[in-house]
Amino acid sequence: MLLHEFRPGRLLVGLTALALTALYAGDATGAWTTPWYAMVPVLCGGLGTAALVTWVAYRIRRRSARSMSSESTGAPASSSGSQAIR
Repeated sequence: MLLHEFRPGRLLVGLTALALTALYAGDATGAWTTPWYAMVPVLCGGLGTAALVTWVAYRIRRRSARSMSSESTGAPASSSGSQAIR
């Protein structure tokens, strides 16, 4: 059993942050030279991709939840207690 649901958008944001960190670290150690403007496409591309993936995952979750609720034909929850309709 999973402790929480899988969030692919958050995974991509984390991978984007790791990629930017690796680029900066390689530049700082002198392993390679990375121009400052190279970070902008990596950051924007990573965040844009994460947003798209998050939207797609949301739509999939909504569609599966909607199909589950339409198949539910069982009796409604108990109406006893303070929530009862008079």
